[in-house]
Amino acid sequence: MVDRRSFLKLSGILSGWPLRLRAGLVLPSPAHSIYEELGVRPFINAAGAYSIFGGALMREEVLEGMQEVSRRSVSIVELQEAVGRKIAAMLGCEAALVTAGCASSVLLAAAACLAGTDPERVRRLPEIIGLKNEVIMQRAHRFEYDHAIRNAGARIVEIETVEELKAAVSERTAMLFFLNSADSKGKIRREEFARLANGLKIPVLIDAAADLPPVENLRVLTRMGYDLVGFSGGKSLRGPQCSGLLLGRRDLIAAAFANDSPKSDSVGRVSKVGKEEIIGLYRALQLFLAADHEAEWKEWERRVAVIVGELAAVSGVRASLVVGEVPHNRPQVRVEWDREKIGVSPKEIVVALRAGEPRIELPYGSEDSSSGLDVAVWMLRADEDAIVGRSLAEAFRGTVGGRG
Repeated sequence: MVDRRSFLKLSGILSGWPLRLRAGLVLPSPAHSIYEELGVRPFINAAGAYSIFGGALMREEVLEGMQEVSRRSVSIVELQEAVGRKIAAMLGCEAALVTAGCASSVLLAAAACLAGTDPERVRRLPEIIGLKNEVIMQRAHRFEYDHAIRNAGARIVEIETVEELKAAVSERTAMLFFLNSADSKGKIRREEFARLANGLKIPVLIDAAADLPPVENLRVLTRMGYDLVGFSGGKSLRGPQCSGLLLGRRDLIAAAFANDSPKSDSVGRVSKVGKEEIIGLYRALQLFLAADHEAEWKEWERRVAVIVGELAAVSGVRASLVVGEVPHNRPQVRVEWDREKIGVSPKEIVVALRAGEPRIELPYGSEDSSSGLDVAVWMLRADEDAIVGRSLAEAFRGTVGGRG
C-alpha cells in the first residue's frame, strides 16, 4: 500500500513526465505537425478566405486572445453583452452580436423578425407562426446562402422592380433582404432599397459577408438605413472562421440573441459561438480598424508584381494586376495564355499546382474557368508570392513540383 507521503512524492515525479507518457499515449513529436499526423496536406493559399479552405489565417494577436480566455470559465450571456456593447461603440451602431458566421447572422436576423423575443414563438420556430412569415428580395439576389432565411421558417418572395416590391408587401411580410455583392445586378440599388424599407417600416437586412474593404462598410450600411447588417468574421476581418457579426437596431439584435445559443430551445442553438470565438472576433475587429489599409494595399500590389515578374519569362503567358468586383475587390493576378503556344487548360494548371510540393490552391472553382486564371495574394505568407510565381511558371512549362 502506498501511504500519502509516498503518493505525493510519486505524483511530483510523474508531473514532470511528458503528458504523452503519463497518459500512455503516443503523440507526434513537436517536430511533426498535426496535419502530418492526419495525413492531410496543407497548402499555400493563393485562393482567398473561402470557407471550404478554412477561411482567413488569423493574426497572432487574435490567437493569443483566444488562448487567454480559454483558460477561465465565463457567462456567455455576460460576455456577449459586454462585447456587443464594445463593438457597437467602435462601429457607431445601436447594438452588435457575435455570431457563428454570416450565415448564422442571416438565420438569426430572420428569426428575430419572425419571432421577436416572444418565448413561445422562439420555441416554435421554424414552424410558421401567425401571418408574418415572408421575406422579400430581388430575384437577382437569390443565392445559396439564403437557405439560412428558409431555415428560420420564412418563405422567400421574389421581386424585380420597385412596383413589384410595393405590391408584394402585405401583413405577412416580416423582413426585406439585400445581398450587397449583388448590388449592380438587381434593378433596385442599395441605397434605394434601404429607403424603401424604411418608408414601409419593414425591417431590412443586408448580407455583406466578405465585403471588406472598404472598411467604411462596417459603419455606412447601418447609417444608410439597414436595420440589420451581417458580416463574416473569418474572411476580411481575419477572425475565427466560425465567427460573424450582426449589427443593427437594439431591439432586433436583442431578438436575434433571444433566438440564439445559449438558449437551448431555439432555432439558433445550432449556431453556437464559444468564448474563444467571441473574443477572437472582438480582437480581430480591433486590429482591422487600427490597420494601415493603404500600406496593406501596397503590399498586395508588391506581391502581384512578384508573381507577374515570374510569369513574364514564360513565352505566351500574359499576367497583369486586376482588382475584382466585391467581394474580391483587392489587387490580384490575372493570368491568360496563348492556347496555340501553350496547350494546357485551367483545370490542368490547377491540378498541377495542387499536386506539387508545396501544394498551392487557386480561387475556388478555378478548374472550371473558361478563360484564364486569377491568383489571390492577400492570404499569402512571407515569401510565398515568389513560390506561387515560380510554381505557376513551372506549371505552364510542364515542370511543376519537386521543391521541398
